[in-house]
Amino acid sequence: MKTGLPLLIVAALALPTPGVAAWSRSWAVAPQSPGKPGDLPDLTGRTLRQVVRISSGGARIRLRLTNELSASALKLGSVHVALVDASGKIVPGSDRAVTFDGVAAPTIPDRAPLVSDPIALRVAPLTHVAISLYFPQGAPDPTVHGYAAATAWIAAGDQTGAATLDGATKFTQRMVIDAIDVDTPQRGSTVVAFGDSITDGVRATADADTRWPDQLAERLQKAGRTSVGVANLGISGNRVLAEGAGNNALARFDRDVLSIPGVSHVIVLEGVNDIGGATARKTPLPTVADLTGGYRQMVARAHDKGVKVIFATILPYKGAGYWGAEGEAVRKQVNTWIRTNTVADGYVDLAKAVADPADPDRFAKAYDSGDALHPNDAGFTAMAAAIDLKLLR
Repeated sequence: MKTGLPLLIVAALALPTPGVAAWSRSWAVAPQSPGKPGDLPDLTGRTLRQVVRISSGGARIRLRLTNELSASALKLGSVHVALVDASGKIVPGSDRAVTFDGVAAPTIPDRAPLVSDPIALRVAPLTHVAISLYFPQGAPDPTVHGYAAATAWIAAGDQTGAATLDGATKFTQRMVIDAIDVDTPQRGSTVVAFGDSITDGVRATADADTRWPDQLAERLQKAGRTSVGVANLGISGNRVLAEGAGNNALARFDRDVLSIPGVSHVIVLEGVNDIGGATARKTPLPTVADLTGGYRQMVARAHDKGVKVIFATILPYKGAGYWGAEGEAVRKQVNTWIRTNTVADGYVDLAKAVADPADPDRFAKAYDSGDALHPNDAGFTAMAAAIDLKLLR
C-alpha cells in the first residue's frame, strides 16, 4: 500500500533535530595572504582586539579562526569574546573565555581553520562583538583580511579578558578571525555578499557599518527577517577570472560561498576589475562570453548545493583611472546579459541605483566617493535599498 510516508520522511529530515545546533553565519571576511614580511606589526606577547558587528542573532555563538593561507602553525595563548555597547565599551559580565575542543590555548595547524566550541553568549541581531586574541609567540605568517572598515587595537601582554586595553595602538586589518556563527532556535539562513572592493566597503566611513551588506542586514532585520544573516565576502581588487587581490572569484567560490553554514543565497557583484584591469595593463579585454561564462559556472556550482544566485549589474566607473571606451562597451553588454539571463535566480540593478541619470556611465555625484569607482556611504545606502528582499526568500 502506497502512502505519503516518503514525503513525511523528507519533511522531517529538513527540520532541525532537537538538541542539535542550527548554525548559520552572521559575520564573515574572506581569508587573504599576509603580503610582504614586515607589512604587519610584531604581535609577540601582545593582544589583538577586533570588533565586528554581527547581522543575525542567536542563543549561542561560535568563532571560526583561520590559518588557511599560512605556511606555519599558529599558537594562541588565550581567546576571549565580549559584547560591545554603543559607546564602544565592553558590556560588564559579557566576557567569555573561548575554548577549542576544550583547549583554551590552541594551536591552529598550517593551512587550516579552527572552529571554537559553542560559547554561551546570547547575542541580539546587529550586535557588536569584541574578539581578543593573545599571541605568546607572535604571528609571523598570519592569514588576514586586508580591509576592515573598522578599528582594531594591539596591546602588550595578555589582556584578552580586560574591559579596557592598557596602552593600545590602532590596527586597520582583520587578522586570524574570519567568521562568527549563531545558533538559533529555528534554523537561520545566510545571504553571502560576494564581490570586490565595492562589496568589501572601500571608502565607507570606518567604524560606522555603512557598507551595502551592512545596510542590507539592517533592512532584513527591519523587515522582520530576524533569522537571516548577511556575510560579506568581498575582497578589494578581486576579479572573476584572473588572479588579483586574493584568488579569482571562481577559485574561491566554494570556500567563500558554498561552505558557509546556512547559506541560502549569494549576491554576486564582480567584474569591473577584470575589465578595468585589462584596460590599465593594455592587455586583451575579457569578452562578454568570458565573463558570463564565469557567472554561469557560479550558478551551476551554487545550484548543485541548493543555493540561489542573484547577480548585480556592474556599477558605472567612467572617470576612474582604468576606465576606457572599449571596456565600457563590455560592461554594458555584460549588464544587458545580467538583466535578461534565465540561468540565475534573479538580479539587482545596482548600476542603475547609483548612476547619474544625465550620464549613466558615471556615478551620480551624490553617491560618488570621489574616485568615480567606489560609492560613498549614501551610495551604499542606495545600493542596499535597491535590493528587492523578495529575491532573498
